Amino acid sequence: MVRAYKVKGEKRKKKGENYDKEEIEEKESGKRGRTEADTEAEAAERVVDLLAGIPAVSTDQSTKPGVIFIIERASLEIAKIGKTSQFLNSDEHSNFLKKNNRNPSDYRPDIAHQAMLSILDSRVNKAGRLKALYVKTEKGDLFEVKSHVRIPRTFKRFAGIMLQLLLNRSITAVGKREKLLRVIENPVSKHLPIDCRKIGLSHSSEKLVDIQEYVNGINKDMNLVFVVGAMAHGKIDKDYVEDYLSISDYPLSAAYCISMITNAVERKWKIL
Repeated sequence: MVRAYKVKGEKRKKKGENYDKEEIEEKESGKRGRTEADTEAEAAERVVDLLAGIPAVSTDQSTKPGVIFIIERASLEIAKIGKTSQFLNSDEHSNFLKKNNRNPSDYRPDIAHQAMLSILDSRVNKAGRLKALYVKTEKGDLFEVKSHVRIPRTFKRFAGIMLQLLLNRSITAVGKREKLLRVIENPVSKHLPIDCRKIGLSHSSEKLVDIQEYVNGINKDMNLVFVVGAMAHGKIDKDYVEDYLSISDYPLSAAYCISMITNAVERKWKIL
């Protein structure tokens, strides 16, 4: 009996081989069709595993007065570009922003990123005296950041986390029920303690002070609330702020302004 050949030198295909081939091709085409945004979204989900740190607040420190930071006018916004939702920034989306009559210089989420890192890295936070961190976006979304969250160091990972937060309205610690970041109800003033001094920072303020002397002059039992803008241009003007200060003759970045504040508070409370 002669063996069957389709073409000389080629063996006859086994039954069902066509189906397997189509399935493989579909999988491969699916991989090729994956967008960069999809890849970033998956990377952001993996980063969530690293967000949760160990709470630094001890019983004795939690009863002492602390500091609250509010980052206002943060440029944290998502938009539909093509078929995917993307986190807008001036470096990657300048063409899209110009086509939609938006100024690319207004889309600087890196400012809020640096400001948040400066707050969470401070000795005030490590000593358990950071009571709360709130961030309000230009679009009006207000979200809370837990003091023991490990914000990603690289901007790309930070962008992925912010995209996930703005889409899902919260980010929960893996394997736990704790929400590390969550969108909360406006206004921010309803989340502030009664016994606090609300201080806004603005270079345009006529009240130029030495921040160390100013902080030292506040009642030691009072909580301090500092409001810092995270925009490239302009100023903050909020009704809930009681006192607007300028702490330098020169315009300062949000991150450097925050470092001056945390240093002054650390010296006041003798945090080494």
